[in-house]
Order: sequence, then structure tokens, then C-alpha cells
Amino acid sequence: MKKHIAAATALCALSAISGKTMATQSDPYLWLEEVEGEKPLEWVSKQNEVSLKYLQSSPAYQNIYQNTLDILNDQSRIPYATERAGYYYNFWKDADHVRGIYRRTTSEEYKKDNPKWETILDLDALAKAEGENWVYSGITCHYPKYERCLVRLSRGGADAKVVREFDIPTKSFVKDGFYLPEAKSTISFYDDNSVFVGTDFGEGSMTDSGYPRIVKIWQRGTPLKDAKTILEAKPSSINVGGLTIYDNDTSYHMLYEATSFYTRNIFQISNGNKLKLPIPEDSDFLGLNNGKFFVKLKSSWKGFEQAEVIYANIDDIKKEDIKFSSLVKPTATRSIESLDFTKSAILVTVLDDVKNKVFRYIPKANGQWQVDQVNFPETGSLSVFDTDPDRDDFFVDYSDFLSPASLYLVNGQSLEITKLKGNPSHFDSSKFVTQQKFATSKDGTKIPYFIVHKKSLKLDGKNPTLLYGYGGFEVSIQPFYSASIGKNWLEQGGVFVLANIRGGGEYGPRWHQAALKENRHKSYEDFEAVAEQLIADKVTQPQHLGIQGGSNGGLLMGAAFTRRPDLYNAVICQVPLLDMKRFNKLLAGASWMGEYGDPDQPEQWEYIKTYSPYHNLSKDKQYPKVFFTTSTRDDRVHPGHARKMVAKMKDMGFDVLYFENIEGGHAGAANNEQRAMVKSLEYVYLMDRLK
Repeated sequence: MKKHIAAATALCALSAISGKTMATQSDPYLWLEEVEGEKPLEWVSKQNEVSLKYLQSSPAYQNIYQNTLDILNDQSRIPYATERAGYYYNFWKDADHVRGIYRRTTSEEYKKDNPKWETILDLDALAKAEGENWVYSGITCHYPKYERCLVRLSRGGADAKVVREFDIPTKSFVKDGFYLPEAKSTISFYDDNSVFVGTDFGEGSMTDSGYPRIVKIWQRGTPLKDAKTILEAKPSSINVGGLTIYDNDTSYHMLYEATSFYTRNIFQISNGNKLKLPIPEDSDFLGLNNGKFFVKLKSSWKGFEQAEVIYANIDDIKKEDIKFSSLVKPTATRSIESLDFTKSAILVTVLDDVKNKVFRYIPKANGQWQVDQVNFPETGSLSVFDTDPDRDDFFVDYSDFLSPASLYLVNGQSLEITKLKGNPSHFDSSKFVTQQKFATSKDGTKIPYFIVHKKSLKLDGKNPTLLYGYGGFEVSIQPFYSASIGKNWLEQGGVFVLANIRGGGEYGPRWHQAALKENRHKSYEDFEAVAEQLIADKVTQPQHLGIQGGSNGGLLMGAAFTRRPDLYNAVICQVPLLDMKRFNKLLAGASWMGEYGDPDQPEQWEYIKTYSPYHNLSKDKQYPKVFFTTSTRDDRVHPGHARKMVAKMKDMGFDVLYFENIEGGHAGAANNEQRAMVKSLEYVYLMDRLK
């Protein structure tokens, strides 16, 4: 699910308990917002003890745990790699490398079944040597040699990271190189000896959402305090940053200012001046190719359609009346998901009724384009990656619910496809079938959903069924292969359902915008429509129907069981938002007001309070035994949401389960052992409730 988990990647943290005094009298559980306070952690420990004793005592637990851990540590899984200057780089975790190793191999070796790898950075060894709980959080290397890199390290999986400059040839951190202490920073190379940097420079340097408010250019060998400010945003903006884009041997220095979650200003630095790109603030800047910059519209503009991709010459941005042209338009069923650029072509990935297709666009004379479809199945998910401005070949990853991921190398000229590697199948997919169906929501909108089950499924209403949803931030949830779902759920007689509800991006910005702010309830009505359709079709019935979602999907779960507790008998509510009165005061919450609204504005709180799970609990209802999970180190969605919900429900007399991982960040787990443990708790819970 690597494409899905992205959800709201630009989320950042404020003080863990900001605004605390405002609600003390009205919220008796506010003390649980003190993330690492002695009393709250004592409460967490007691809840964990009860839940773990209950779930891990199941005879099925150990087998499920071992199944899941074996899948996560499988040595034969695809080592996804990025090509840089003739080497293929990969980050790898297994039973021997719990924290992981960053490694590389040659092009010829990578094509072999068992490549020989050269370790560049060993995270387990680093953590041991430094006495730190390091979690690898990514690496950015400087084009074109890719020898100097910025390594991001997180303590326990938090979003806040330490940044250290690393030298590939010597396999060591650069002495007196670029270094940032733990913070939510933006940093990238400006040139060989300087970087764009946005970080916590001190009081007043962060936005209300906890992101950098100021971008500076920092020269190698100089103190950070001497870095030159080049962009300063208002505190109400979300964040700022800079990056350098390379196109045909030309470097373009760009700046961005996110004025809200869905609006931004883009600037080019030219001869010391900041030139603002003349595009709508709610559009997406997609990149540069052959001197042209590409933009996806979120609203109709100057005769172009909503969701259309347009382009113009980057050198024309100084003109008063810049000319734009159309590259690709959406249709009623098709949305444009992404653009990737090669040396001489543009790769356009689209979603057509929630299935991917990839097209290659080659520029022709008179502004025309030659368009060719890349020949992949049209039933699953395609990811184009590792494109490079110096070459035309590219990788494509394909999977669907019953097909493990396969990695292909595509010839950029002939479009000939060569399969390089494939993940093993951990369950017998021949016994199962996938269908796409549509449910009708309350307002008549057709809502697509996928259902995966045994071919021998009996429509008797007795099938344990897991319904998954997200529905937010224009994130598309597409068909994906999950060995753990196959092994631990489908093979045990379970049915899996994926609901593509509004609020997501499955049909482009219109699908997302249909459930924003005052229309948030439409996401929940869509989800309920799918649940009701499953019951009407006798796939299942409420006592056998469970639901699951995380982050914004955790909010969906909270709204689902408080709105319609009669529909479900199991709820897995992961790293959730639940207190929608205070979400904008906790961690990254202020950045999400573009999605949900501002609860401090009375007219907006009027619609937010209608679904806020924390405020819609009632002693007079009968709720299922909900399983809440979160992480102490989640500095994106505050663990206080889940803590307070559980405490309130328990005081009301409801039986609930709670597990808070002390590590893991917003992903909920920091290594494979933790991931296997948390997943195993979930499957045991589902079997206990639904079988």
C-alpha cells in the first residue's frame, strides 16, 4: 500500500499541549494530551496491559504473528531501487537488519536473482554506536554525481528528524558537514556547497502548523545563524521550502509557500529575484521538462477544465500574458494521477474507474504530442518511478489484490517491457476473485468499491467481512496486494472490501472537494452505503462486519461507529483524529483546517460538531467493542485523540481495547517486529469479533 499511505505528507507539529487552559473545565480528559507525562503514560501502560493480555492469549496469535513477520522479512521480496550515476540504491530491512541498511549494487548485478550488495550505511550499527533509537527516514543526494547526500534520521519514527550530510564514496558522515538538530525541517541542495533550509531557527520561525516559516540559503562551512533569508511566510501559512530542478543541463532554483493545505505560491529564483509563477494558488506544480513547466488545475481557469494538466515555457513567466497549452484532460471516469519526466518524454499515469493506465507523451512539431499507452494490465495499480532527466528507460511496479507486486524495466524508446523481479505469493490467489461494484449513496452518487473473496463464497450473510476506507486529502486508495491480508484473513474465510468514498482523489479534485468541510458527512454516507450494500447482497450482516481505517481514516472509523453503531461489530481505529473541537490546536492539526474547517469559528463548528466522534458519544447507544491503536511518538496526529476517546468511553461503561506503541510515529510501528505484532493484534481482534 505504499501509494496510499501517503495521505497528508506535509503534516507537522506544534506544542503537544497548546491551548490547554481553554478547555480545562469542559474536558476532564485533557490531561491525557500531555504526551510523555508520568500520569498519562501510566494510564497508557495499564490500557496496553489489558489489551495485550486479552489479544495475545488467543491460540491464533502466535501463528498469525509468525506468518506476518515471515512475510515482512522475506528475503525474496523485491529490493526496490533507485538508479543514481550507474549504481542501484536500496534500503533494506530483514531479520538480520532490524533498523535496516542502505546499500547499492551495479546495473548488471541488479538484474540477477540474487544481486551482490555493498552496504553504504548500517542503521543498526549506527544506532548501537550512538545509543539512539534511529529510524531511517530517507536520503536526498546531490545531482549529478549523487555522492553528497542529506540523510534524515528519526528518533522512534517521529516526523521530526535529525539531518546529517553523508559522503557515499567514504561511507561516512561529513565532518563539519550540513547538520540540523531534531526538528520538522525542509532541506535540499541548492548547489555543491549550499542548501535551501527551513527549520526551527528559534522563536517565531515556525508556522502555526509547526512547519518552517522561513527559507534560507546556507553556505557550507558557515554557521546556520548566518544563512541568508530568501523567503518568509506568514505564521498562518502551512510551510515553506526550496528545491533545485535540473532540466537539460540547466538548474532551476524554486521556492514554495503553502498558504493553506490546498493553496500555494511557487517562485523561481532568477538573477537574485523571486519570480512568482502566474498560476492559480490551488493548482499543483508538477515539474519541469524541456524548458516547460507543468501544472494540474484544481479549478477551471482561463478556459481550461478542472483537473486538466497544462503547460507553458518557464522563460515566459516574466511576460504579462503567458501562453498556456493543454497536455491532457480528465473525463467523467478518468483523473490524472501523476506526471513523470524522462530525457525526451513525459509519462502520464491516470486513474480510470480506480484502475491505473500509463501513457507516454513525446513532443512533436507545432505543439502536438505523440501519445502511446504502455502495455500493462488495466485491472490494478501501476507506479512509475526512478525516472531521470538523463535517460529514457524507467521502472514500473504493478500489483492488484491477487497479484503480488512485479517490477518491470520499460525501454523508453520502444516501450518494450522486461520483468526484472517479482514478490513471492504467500497465499494461493487462485482460490479467490476480485470484483468492482458500485453502491448508491444517500444523494444518489455511485460509490465504487472492490470486494475480494473466495470463489466459493456463499451469500448467506455469515461471512466475516472487513471494510476499509480513507476518504480524505485527495488520496486515492487503489487495488493493492497484501500478503498478510491474504494469509491471515482471506485464507481464514474472510472477505475484504475497499471503499472508494468521496474525499479521496479517485475521480480527481471534484471527488475530493465534494466532501470538504461542510460536506464532510458525504464521506460517511458513502461508507455507510457500501456497508448497507454488503448487507443487502447477503455478503455479510452487522454481527460479521468489521471496519478499519487510520489517520483521516481513523476519523472515518470514529464517525462510522458513533453515527451507525448498528452496522458494525468490529472497529479498528488507527492513529485517529477524534476530538474535532481541538484538532487544530494539537500537533499538525492547524494545517488540516482546509480539509475540515476551523472549529474556533462558530458557524464552522456547527457542522464539525455533527460528526466529531469525541462529542457524539452517547451513553444511550450500544457501541461495538472498538480497538483503538496509536503511537506515543506520533507527532503528526496527537495520541491524545485516541487516549481521550478511550477514557471517555470507559467512563461511560463501554468495553473497548487500546494499544499505544511507545515507538513508531504516525506509521504506528518502527520496525518489522512491531509491525507484525500490531497487525497480529488486529487479526486476532477481527476473528474474535466477527467469526
